[in-house]
Amino acid sequence: MLALVLLSAAVGAYFMLTYGVVIDRTMMVNVLLTDTREARELLSWRMLGALLLLGALPLALLWRTPLRWATPLRQTGQNAILLIASCAVLAGAGGIFFQDFSATMRNHTQLRYLVNPLNSFYALAIMGRKPIQRSGVAVAPLGEDAHLPALAAGARPPLLIMVLGETARADHIGLNGYARDTTPRLAQERVVSLRNVWSCGTNTAASVPCMFSNLGREAFENRQTNTEGLVDVLQRAGLAVLWLDNQPGGCKGVCDRVPKVDYKQLQANGADLCADDECFDEVMLRGLDERIAQLPAERRARGVVVFMHQMGSHGPAYYRRTPTGFKQFMAECTTNALQQCPREQVVNAYDNTLLYTDHFLASTIGWLKQHEGAWAPAMEYLSDHGESLGENNLYLHGLPYRFAPDAQKHVPWIFWLSPTFEQQHHITQGCLARQRDEQLSHDHYFHSTLGLLGVQTQVHDAGRDVFTSCHAGAA
Repeated sequence: MLALVLLSAAVGAYFMLTYGVVIDRTMMVNVLLTDTREARELLSWRMLGALLLLGALPLALLWRTPLRWATPLRQTGQNAILLIASCAVLAGAGGIFFQDFSATMRNHTQLRYLVNPLNSFYALAIMGRKPIQRSGVAVAPLGEDAHLPALAAGARPPLLIMVLGETARADHIGLNGYARDTTPRLAQERVVSLRNVWSCGTNTAASVPCMFSNLGREAFENRQTNTEGLVDVLQRAGLAVLWLDNQPGGCKGVCDRVPKVDYKQLQANGADLCADDECFDEVMLRGLDERIAQLPAERRARGVVVFMHQMGSHGPAYYRRTPTGFKQFMAECTTNALQQCPREQVVNAYDNTLLYTDHFLASTIGWLKQHEGAWAPAMEYLSDHGESLGENNLYLHGLPYRFAPDAQKHVPWIFWLSPTFEQQHHITQGCLARQRDEQLSHDHYFHSTLGLLGVQTQVHDAGRDVFTSCHAGAA
């Protein structure tokens, strides 16, 4: 037991001190859902040295300590005395400092997450009481009344690409006023970037299931059962739905009931875009026509929705997320031990990932334009959460939502609508642009996507649909 506590303390101390994270239930979810490839990026010589010093050395001293057991009666008496003395010290200290202690813990609840290694054991216990899936494998249906209005004579079915971004923060997007032009190609397209959007969580495991839900952040956190989400409702409405995943961590359950292609299958179409069991995001555009053609014809006639889950700006090895031609901001941090690099190099490496995301999104728009003769194309991009880049010695993401910095919660949401899509769906990008600075969140994602495609169902909340005013104006 002491060995387990020492090892847990060593690992917890390393990650808390290195990346400025705390260990709570959501962070433990990240740990349990991390695959080998993601875990490998966190390994470093610095980590090995820290674990040898903080873990292996105390373990060696522990196991070299001889145990001298007293007789059962004497040992019981010694344990009883120690327990009574400990309780007395605890009660006395609590009585003396109770006023200051209670006020501090009440006003700074985040301190409980710094008690190492009890924070790790507590997080595991909470996960036992509140598991990731509220009701095991049972998933309740959602939007069983979902349907699409019939296409008008001569109208083209919609072709919507939904890009699920990874770790992009809104204040580093050039379209949003960032000092660096990280979005030069999107700036040349007819896009609308909503600049005041906030995530549902601070990590993928929390944000993705929440943003694809119809409940909203607070209701989702307190839900008692699992229900289907946006992907299921779109498919139930009759649309052809396809999920492409360039993320080794997967879709966190939101794509389990629709056709999907994982990152290993994507590698078959992009040898020039893949290396070391990882692909650049452009691989999702390879062979896309063929993948869509394999979807049921009767569904394709109503419309196609393709979800693309990016590798995006996944850290800490930002430098691995960009091809050589997109390393515009130099010098960049080329290690996963971010704290060893000057902060400027960390920011450079991160901004290069956004520059490549700009290229990927613009290439996606280019692909959609090629299909405007047969479809009414559109694109929607929204990131799952943001990222800390060394501000206040915080790195990566995953802090508890209540006191996570804005950098981990402020995310970009970008739309591109073709003229054909605007005309058929009575939505203009100019109307959407008028909401550019309104405060929005992941709570609006589910309902806005239904509104964008015209899906009719009772679970659609017009108050959370950013297109509601546009439809009203058109009417």
